Parts: sequence; C-alpha cells; structure tokens
Amino acid sequence: MRLKCFATTLFLATALSTAQAQNVKVTPLGGIEGELCPQDRALVFEDPNGTRILYDPGRTVAGPNDPRLGKIDIILVSHMHGDHVGNAHNKAPNSGTCASPDMSVSALPNSSAVNIALAKKSKIVTGSEMPPFFAAKLRANGGDPANSMLARFGGSVTVSGVRIATVTAVHSNGVDPDYIGGPLGEAMKAAGIAGDVGLATGYVLSFSNGLVAYLSGDTGITADQERVVRDYYKAKLAVMNIGDGFSTGPAEAAFVINELVKPATVIASHVNEVGTVDGVVRPGSKTEAFIKASRVPVAVPLSGRTMEFNAAGLCTAGCGKASN
Repeated sequence: MRLKCFATTLFLATALSTAQAQNVKVTPLGGIEGELCPQDRALVFEDPNGTRILYDPGRTVAGPNDPRLGKIDIILVSHMHGDHVGNAHNKAPNSGTCASPDMSVSALPNSSAVNIALAKKSKIVTGSEMPPFFAAKLRANGGDPANSMLARFGGSVTVSGVRIATVTAVHSNGVDPDYIGGPLGEAMKAAGIAGDVGLATGYVLSFSNGLVAYLSGDTGITADQERVVRDYYKAKLAVMNIGDGFSTGPAEAAFVINELVKPATVIASHVNEVGTVDGVVRPGSKTEAFIKASRVPVAVPLSGRTMEFNAAGLCTAGCGKASN
C-alpha cells in the first residue's frame, strides 16, 4: 500500500512539474521590488523552451548589468519614447522610491535597449521604420547590425522558437534628437522636431506551448484589436496600457479588453501612478478602476514577482492577491 501511495504521489508530482514547465513565465522588472510604480514598463517573457524576451526596457532596468536580466535573447521596443526604449535608468534595482523613481543614469545616445542588446548579444525585433535606426546604433558600437530585425505589419518572424508579429498601435513615435547628436541633432532640437521612424507598434507573440499574447505598446482604441488581435491571432493573454493622458485610460482599456480582444487574462501596464502599496492595489487608483471595469482577471505586475500562464492564457502561479 505504501509503495502504491508513493508511486501515485510521484506520478502526480511529475505531472505537475511537467505542466508547470509548459507555462510561459512573465517577470516584471520594475522600480521597486513587489510594487507597481509609475515608470514600470519592462517585462521579461520566458518561453518553455528557455527563450527570454525583454519587452520595453524603459527606465527601470538598471542598464545591461542589471542582475535581474540574466540571458536575454530578444528585445522588443514598441516605440522610441524614452520611457520605453530607455533614455535613462536607475543606478541599481530598488533605488529611489515608488513615487519618486531613480532615473539618474543617462543611456544616451544609444538607449538602454541598444546597450542591453550589445551586452547580451540579443536580437532587437521591431516594426515600422525602427530597424535601420537600431542597426545603425549596433554598428556604431561594434555590434552586429543584422541583430536588428524587422517584423512589419501583416508579417512575422520566428526567433528561437517564438513567433513575433507586429500589430497596429495608435501613438506618436518620434526619435528624440539626443539619440542623433551632432549638428543635425542640435538643429533638430532647436527647431523642436523629432526624427521619424514610422508608426508605433504593438506585438503578438506565439509561444511554443501554444499561448498567444498581445502586447499593446502605447495605443488608443483600434478596430484591429478585434479583427486582427482577437479574430486572426486569437490572443489569450494581453498586456494593456491603462495610464490615461498619453494613451488609453482605465475605462478605455477595459473596453478594449471586454469588447475587442477578450483575452482570458490581462496584465495591467503603463499605469503612470503608484499602483500598489505593500503589494496591494492602492484604493482610488487608476489601477483599481481598471480592475473593477475589466470582466476578465487582471494580473498586477509586481516587480520581481514571476507570473506563469498556460496555453489558455490563465494564470497558474504568481498572480497573487493584487489581481481581481
């Protein structure tokens, strides 16, 4: 009897371990451990096959030496604004406070995305007209310009077993002249104009376990969120910006999730506020408003806390008490 019980327990433990191994892991790299803070953008997605994707490093990844990064195979940049591509960053994880984040280290003229790609030998996958900009930066710093890869609207690339497609994001996408430098950059800055690298993008990732995830970037409401993201790609997990003012607010973001994309789970992103205190959603916040308005479970990305999602887009671990 004891041998039979042991065998049953071992079988169940093995089955559970195998199921967990098939999950996609999502780890936020925010400003303060265990919190959701105003500058938090960066997420690391880890495919069951081990491929690691850094999405929008922003200002809370402490440069290429941030110990939380580990191996990074792919970097995705939704658009060229400093809080996404990384014009500056904290000097170390957890420096500053949630309400007053540390952004004391300049990443200009390269950007954090480029500096991390150089150090990690990562591919930078972007859409629109961004790839030539990143290729030039890599080349100028001794990197391989071929590591800047294009995935333009309607097409896709597969890198290390993960399929990456770009989708519409309605948002501005100017290149700050400080990334350009020299007389041209100075003249552009004096004139108050930015470089043009085409449209901002969102992403759809298809992982090896079958999970399809929509990363909104910064966007407003678009018809493509229904016809392309839901109907064609059939995304089951969404990362949705909710910060208001610069892109969708909590009510608009909830409409996108409830009526257009209709995923199984949504990760709130780009909240532009102190979203949590002691790991719990702050009452009266935009984050709370989005959770209340969403008809699907909301996973709150607490820095350093890994969440796991199965092929159906359901959170199987790590989403904790901060979600609805």
